[in-house]
Amino acid sequence: MTCPVTTRRSIAQAYAAGELSDFFGCSPADLNSTRTARRDVDRAGLSEALRAYHRDLGTLDRSVETQLARLAHPNSRVVVTGQQAGLLTGPAYSVHKGADAVLRARSLDQDEAPVVAVYWIASQDHDAAEVASTTLLDMNEALHHLTLDLPLGVPVGRIPWREEWTHEVEALLERFAAPEAHRLWLGAVLRAAMREGSYADVFARLVHSLLGEFGLLVLDPLHPALTALFAPALARELDRPREGPQRIEEAARALEARGYVAQLRRPEGATNLFLEGEDGQRRLLRWDGRFFEADRRYDRQQLQRILESNPGRITPAAGLRPILQDSILPTAAFVVGPGEIAYCAELRGVYDLHGVPQPVLLPRLSVTWLEPPVVRLLQRFGLTAAAFQAAPHDALGSALARERGAAALAEDRLGILEREFSQLMQEIGNLDPTLSGAVQRTRERTLTRLIRLQSQARRALIDAEQTREGQVGRLYAHLLPRGVAQEREMNFLTYLLKHGRAPLKRLMTLAPGWTGPVEI
Repeated sequence: MTCPVTTRRSIAQAYAAGELSDFFGCSPADLNSTRTARRDVDRAGLSEALRAYHRDLGTLDRSVETQLARLAHPNSRVVVTGQQAGLLTGPAYSVHKGADAVLRARSLDQDEAPVVAVYWIASQDHDAAEVASTTLLDMNEALHHLTLDLPLGVPVGRIPWREEWTHEVEALLERFAAPEAHRLWLGAVLRAAMREGSYADVFARLVHSLLGEFGLLVLDPLHPALTALFAPALARELDRPREGPQRIEEAARALEARGYVAQLRRPEGATNLFLEGEDGQRRLLRWDGRFFEADRRYDRQQLQRILESNPGRITPAAGLRPILQDSILPTAAFVVGPGEIAYCAELRGVYDLHGVPQPVLLPRLSVTWLEPPVVRLLQRFGLTAAAFQAAPHDALGSALARERGAAALAEDRLGILEREFSQLMQEIGNLDPTLSGAVQRTRERTLTRLIRLQSQARRALIDAEQTREGQVGRLYAHLLPRGVAQEREMNFLTYLLKHGRAPLKRLMTLAPGWTGPVEI
């Protein structure tokens, strides 16, 4: 390319490189120092609250009891991760994160200091659009996209699962082309998960059914036994409603001064708290210096009474949620995605405000699943899955150009032309300096036009290949379903329906923090 695009480095990339240390409490290099157990956490109370939750969820099995006993140990620590309660577990990375928490916990575990993996379910979240849909791909290469009609503005942990949604899921399974044995097995798992409770409960049961046997404990912060544990931190936030947001704003400005994009902003009056109104809607609490405002005006005493009588109605915004999490858990490490790393860069001051140590952030495991037909196609085109996902048009077009011997589309041709133009500009400039600008403008117009023509030619090659063999669409369906990278769109159940438990077993053999393709 003639004009290379400079991309701004992300906060997650800087964190992985050991930079921005003044924005984080610690780095992955400090992981061994987290072996010292925190003494300010009521492990016995936490364990009992989780036991009550799992009893109500119907998941209090032998594996859960084992992990609860380990959690109650006075030196126990936790590797925590979490995600929104997506439909049928949501995108594949929701399962990948839970698996990575287990793998990380195993690597840190000691007899005298057990480490337990915990999955925080974002049941307090009220963004229905984020969790109402999912995508699966069957054996006939048909994409199935299911969207449920969820009420807006209501925490997903308050939305009762509906029988009509069960019927929609069962109808999807009926038309999903897959081996009968796998469909029957997973159908039974799904029916057990969908039997009753909230939308978040269904998600929790599914995550437990997949990863509970490996030692993962699910946690729903809206369960009554757990909401009481958050009350002290929420009360502190009510006492100082603007200090946390101000610290977030200070961190945001400091990041932007270094050239980064701040993930969180807290405008004037915004707090780090939401209030669930009597109408069931979750609204941000705002503070004017004297009163709070949500569905109506509240004073501090009114909110304190709500916190005492029904603590689940007051819930954290993104700028407080990790702090509440780590105020009740003996957290050694937090398994997160790049977006979470970005907003956690603004939270060190909020952790300090609450006297809670910020844990080590560990970038989550990332897998692209490659089924046999996709492996063969990538090998044929000489591509990696990552290259195709990053720039499918350019990668596939260039591969087809190489295959067809279309030298005009070779990536180095523009470089040759650019060098020729540079030489020509120098030579003409030596003869008449006033013509250098004209040559430069001609160079830019010509190369821009050639880049456009090359792109059109690559598109023609891709279209011809799809018409001839129909394989291009397969690559897109597997690696970029609906135009989104596989693990951010495709449901992990896709692979269980087609291949049984093999992908799950393979997932649990990966190294902690694994990043790359995995063949099925």
